[in-house]
Amino acid sequence: MPVVAVAGGTGKLGRAIVDALNATKQSTVLVLARESSELKEKEIGSKIVAVDYGNVANITEALNIHKVDVLISTVFSVQTNDAELALIEAADRASGKIRFITSSWGIPYTKSMGTRFGPAAHKAEAVAALEKTSLVFSSVHPGYFLDYFCMPKVKSYMDPVTTFIDIQNNIAAIPGSGDTPVVFTHTWDVAKFVAEYVNQPASEWEKDVFIIGDKITMNEFVAIAEEAKGVKFEIFHDSLDKLNKGEVTELPSHPAMYPYFPKTMLQSLFAAFGVFFDNGDFDFNPSKSLHDVFPHTKARTVKEVVNAAWKTE
Repeated sequence: MPVVAVAGGTGKLGRAIVDALNATKQSTVLVLARESSELKEKEIGSKIVAVDYGNVANITEALNIHKVDVLISTVFSVQTNDAELALIEAADRASGKIRFITSSWGIPYTKSMGTRFGPAAHKAEAVAALEKTSLVFSSVHPGYFLDYFCMPKVKSYMDPVTTFIDIQNNIAAIPGSGDTPVVFTHTWDVAKFVAEYVNQPASEWEKDVFIIGDKITMNEFVAIAEEAKGVKFEIFHDSLDKLNKGEVTELPSHPAMYPYFPKTMLQSLFAAFGVFFDNGDFDFNPSKSLHDVFPHTKARTVKEVVNAAWKTE
């Protein structure tokens, strides 16, 4: 069986991908992490290989020892992209022909987007670095994670972050007009498609791969939430002028996040994504998506997930 390594696979999206890979029983799954843990290995059902993300030679050695065929990166840092770049260099140096999935997991980010959302520039930088290697690679674009609107009632490994629609408190702050379509996909569904994709031959890998769990406008999303809960929401619309200043309407769920996500940082981050939403950056129209490649694999719609989390009897 092929050996698939997931960097950052002990939590969040990486953990969901590890679970999905293990469920297929079509590959040997390893997790790359900063430290190993027997307890965590038992919990996730995969071997954890400790690596030093600041040491390319160390990562290369680990890839060679375990004969890794596919390396999936889910590492993320707001401040730096050093770990991702080290993984790319290590994979390129490795003795085997490793296929690489970048830690993009959103939209086709560009360097210019980095002025609003710093990691966008990092993600674009990683793709540019991959272009200079001999690696077969893909960036997977699933849009915005649907998890953020249904936790904790629908299982997710993601951190609980309330953006734009505070369903618990029946209030929404919609970026712009709210009429631009946005792609939403739950991480569990992203993971299922990725688990299928890694078994494709290298000749069928593409540099940009799209997953479209559902595509609706933010106004439609609010209507679904209202129907599920049987109440009308208080709705605000944040103008582009406001978003361009790095500001959004504060929702009741936001202050609880400030101790670990300061208000100015949170506002700036949400404002950036608000601009991306209104600009249509999350409105994918690819000629082919993984739904076409794997028609037997289904993703849940926004309505299905919202109803599972919030529908009243």
